[in-house]
Amino acid sequence: MSTRCAIYLRQSLDATGDGLAIQRQREDCLTIAKARGWDVVGEYVDNSISASDARKKRPEYDRLVADFDAGMYDALVCWDLDRLTRQVRQLEDWIDRAEGRGLRLVTANGEADLTTDAGRLFARIKAAVARSEMERKSARQKRAARQRAERGLPPKGPRATGYATDGSVVPHEAAVVRRIFSSFVAGDSIHGIVRALIAEGVPTRRGGVWDTSSIHDILRNPRYAGIVTYLGERLDVDAKWTPLIDESTFAKTQEILNDPRRVTNRVGTHRRHLGAGLYRCGECGERVRTHSGGRYRCADAHVNRSGGQVDAFVLTVVTERLAQPDVRDLLVDTEADEALVEEARALRARLSQINSEYDDGVIDGPRWRTATEKVKASLATVERRMVNSTNAASGVLTAPDPVQAFTDASLDQQRAVIDTLMTVTLHRGVRGRKAFDPDSVVIEWQR
Repeated sequence: MSTRCAIYLRQSLDATGDGLAIQRQREDCLTIAKARGWDVVGEYVDNSISASDARKKRPEYDRLVADFDAGMYDALVCWDLDRLTRQVRQLEDWIDRAEGRGLRLVTANGEADLTTDAGRLFARIKAAVARSEMERKSARQKRAARQRAERGLPPKGPRATGYATDGSVVPHEAAVVRRIFSSFVAGDSIHGIVRALIAEGVPTRRGGVWDTSSIHDILRNPRYAGIVTYLGERLDVDAKWTPLIDESTFAKTQEILNDPRRVTNRVGTHRRHLGAGLYRCGECGERVRTHSGGRYRCADAHVNRSGGQVDAFVLTVVTERLAQPDVRDLLVDTEADEALVEEARALRARLSQINSEYDDGVIDGPRWRTATEKVKASLATVERRMVNSTNAASGVLTAPDPVQAFTDASLDQQRAVIDTLMTVTLHRGVRGRKAFDPDSVVIEWQR
């Protein structure tokens, strides 16, 4: 019975897209298989995929392993061991297959043959050397990334939406980024933003379709606010690129995203009713949900109210309040935002100075700890004020016509305004009474 042979081919980066490196590997591997009289029963190709990171998926490699476990082949040829794996643990798995399960594994360059003791020794040494080189390369890359961050330069890698590869602003993409942040802070959900962009035919920077993950990544990226970070840590360095949003907007965005009361559902449905998950039951205090016929009801059915009647009443109350001349008093003075940003920047600079004084031996450990804790406490207070100075109602309250702005707003934004300005509590209506009772809907103003 002839030996069934599989061939594995891989290159880390196919810059030209012509696959010539893969073709050269294929030719050499077929030559080895033919010389040994093996029948090639399968070819597995991972093009432009690195083997340095064990966490990175290699679909054809995974299929190669599964097919051997299923008994699909008896021998394996690859051009070089580092084409198959750069991971010591994965190599040991292949050695186990060769020693314990009869796999014949050879390389086309003739350097390794796992069917022999010498070949296995060579393979282990080569894998260890490759691992060491990879770790040194990783250390150099991390140091270079740190240096770029300390100089205020953007990180290398795929360009961020809104910026070209040289760090300059791409105007039409930057407008989309600003819109995403402003819509989210104004109360739109991530799902709502995705739906709006898709409906308007706005593409991603790669020309694809928006999804919740891409929106979430943008909202979490401090680069858009001109904040320099390294491994998640903020550095007290001025960014050498143009911010697309201000720091207070980014701070508010993070506050919303981090709010434990926020319910996320990456694949679920969007809200279709004004008060679902927003209004509260007057008996148990739980938030109500919509049920058949669009009725609001808590989990224990203490209340069961007509959604249309309640929503109409709430909308009337909100618009009447927005029509009052003092409506802008409901919003914290946004002119204070810049002062807060400057105060926060000064406190971060003070932290950096304290750390330098400690490193230089000017202050000892206890004094450093006391000074650091004091400045950090002040910084936390300022950052909380920055968050609170921007709220979901600002877009409506600062509009020339707040009533019209609220009327024209999306459902998500209307919900956000209501959530910011008031608490709506539903009580049971009078049994047998068909007319709507406004006293059964209690509105408590938060501002």
